[in-house]
Amino acid sequence: MFTLWQCTLTEILGRVALGLYIVLIFVTPAGAASIESAIMPGSVIKDHADLEGKCANCHVRFDRDAQPRLCLDCHKPIAADVRTKRGYHGRLKEKNCRECHTEHKGRTAIIVKMDEKHFDHTQTDFLLRGKHENKACDKCHEAGAKHRKAPSECVSCHRKDDKHKGNLGNKCGNCHDENGWKEAHFDHSKTKFSLHDAHENLACAKCHIDQRFAKTPRDCLSCHRKDDAHKGSFGTRCESCHRETKWDQPTFRHDLDTRFRLLGQHQEVRCTSCHTKPLYRQKTPSRCRDCHIKDDVHKRGLGDKCENCHTEKSWKTARFDHDRDTQFKLRDKHASAKCQSCHKPSSPHEKLSSQCNSCHAEDDQKKGHKGRYGEKCESCHNEKGFKPSIFVHERDTQYTLLGKHRQVKCDSCHTGANIHDKMGTKCFTCHERDDMEKAHKGRYGQKCETCHVEKDFKTIHFDHDQDTSFLLTGKHRQVKCDNCHKEPLGSPKFDKRCYGCHKNDDVHFGSYDLRCDQCHVTEDWRKVLKKDGAR
Repeated sequence: MFTLWQCTLTEILGRVALGLYIVLIFVTPAGAASIESAIMPGSVIKDHADLEGKCANCHVRFDRDAQPRLCLDCHKPIAADVRTKRGYHGRLKEKNCRECHTEHKGRTAIIVKMDEKHFDHTQTDFLLRGKHENKACDKCHEAGAKHRKAPSECVSCHRKDDKHKGNLGNKCGNCHDENGWKEAHFDHSKTKFSLHDAHENLACAKCHIDQRFAKTPRDCLSCHRKDDAHKGSFGTRCESCHRETKWDQPTFRHDLDTRFRLLGQHQEVRCTSCHTKPLYRQKTPSRCRDCHIKDDVHKRGLGDKCENCHTEKSWKTARFDHDRDTQFKLRDKHASAKCQSCHKPSSPHEKLSSQCNSCHAEDDQKKGHKGRYGEKCESCHNEKGFKPSIFVHERDTQYTLLGKHRQVKCDSCHTGANIHDKMGTKCFTCHERDDMEKAHKGRYGQKCETCHVEKDFKTIHFDHDQDTSFLLTGKHRQVKCDNCHKEPLGSPKFDKRCYGCHKNDDVHFGSYDLRCDQCHVTEDWRKVLKKDGAR
């Protein structure tokens, strides 16, 4: 069992102090702070002096592992290295700060100890290679300055060695390495201007005059202005036609490198024939008329799309096929008509109507039907010739033309303002005037076809014996219709008895029966029938 006599005086005092410390911690914070100050093992360095007496800034009671977090809260650059895995501290395996940096050793204590001879520089962001390996530390790290403050750019140490006088900027590592300052390894292909062919063997000073590298022009014309046979008219993009191999052998391919293919006679034309203005400064026109306006025999009457009819092979050879390239096929006389006959110079590309009347309205007004027959000229005419008409009345209408109707002009029947107005098919529709002025004056009704035919109006085909219930016999066959038919046909006043017509011829004055046919015959009124029926 542990006894007091087994302890030294120092141990006894330490245990008593520890007991008082524990008591004061749980009794009062102020008391705890006083005890912490009393038992502090020693003074901190001068850079931490303002934190002395405030142990909670660096220590967490009863948690020794929490101390690194508090250190990094103050040393933010070191914390950034640890967080991003950079720098010396970012590459160290995770450990407690106090393993390398011990405090409470006095104001002048050195808590950053480094064995410079055995320090592994690969644990930093700056590797020592080539001639840097044998350099003394103080060549780059100034006395009294933090090691992490040492510059990493070449120009910081080698500014006096820069023969370019700053014209190439501060990134010396792009051309030089640690093996030797005079050995340059610059890769021009990593710049915006790669060196090819004839450019590869040129001395740097040919382009970089006066050791000037920044903002060196990359356009060909800046160096080759004296070689420009085009006098600047083709712009500054020499690489469009020329290569570094040979300046005088153009590689420009018009068909592949532009949107305008050279076909036919265009392949033999000089560039300056079309490119009359500086290239790239002003867009070269690609329409035919821009170059061939003087060759336009149509005087722009057919518009600007010359390629619709012409090819590059020959300007005079037209390839336009109206039947193939439009929806209006040219037939007969239309095929020999000039384009301007339909396509007016004022509006050559205006969408034209395919109706005949759109071109022949004037012909219709002056020589034709004056618009009365409508706009469907193709109903009667075709492209072979405006005359004769191809209209077939029997085929194209419901009214067949017979007899003299075949010889009658259309206008004789179609007298209205429009030929398409629906017309009556009865004879009386056209022959009413003939009937009223020259013939029956309407007494025989409107069914002219009952007696007349189209062959001849005077030829009557009416058969009284077959077509009526009244047979014509004797002298009745010689009598004109009007002698009996005083009133219109169908009139209720018409009396079929003999007395109806022969009342004035009755010598008996009505003393006998009105049935005259009991005694008289139609061959001769004066002949009287005997009682036995014999004459």
